[in-house]
Amino acid sequence: MSPEQNKSIVLRFYKSFDESQIDQALNLLSPNFTAHLGRVSTPLNKEEFKEFGMKFYLAFSQSQHRFDEVIVSGDKVVTCGIFTAIHTAEFQGLPATGKQVNLAIMHIDRLENGKIIEHWGYGDALGLMQQLGVMFLPSPTLFPAILKNLSFKFLKKFG
Repeated sequence: MSPEQNKSIVLRFYKSFDESQIDQALNLLSPNFTAHLGRVSTPLNKEEFKEFGMKFYLAFSQSQHRFDEVIVSGDKVVTCGIFTAIHTAEFQGLPATGKQVNLAIMHIDRLENGKIIEHWGYGDALGLMQQLGVMFLPSPTLFPAILKNLSFKFLKKFG
């Protein structure tokens, strides 16, 4: 397949997801598909990727992938941009917030015989959780360093 055909297939995959055509999107994946996702320790097969994607799909409505960059090199298509959606259902134990989220994303998709056979994906998970109102606290092992830094700043300003 030509680089332009590969680009078209990848963009159709994300558009199908955005248009709630999940079966159409999944039909663009090879039976031997493998996904490598940021913060997921082991690669996912097609069924595991579907399960992972469905959790996200069911929790966020009105999704849209907007790509600022699409770079094609041979059998690989790199997409970089923003994913926007509304948090309308439970996600990872967090009840629906009704908030719109904007998630920075980057993907590399490799194609073979007109199908996506391999996917590398990264999304700003920390930014997503912050937009949903989740607060992260430092671990107790960091408290001495934080207190030392605050004491130093206090003494420098008032000392």
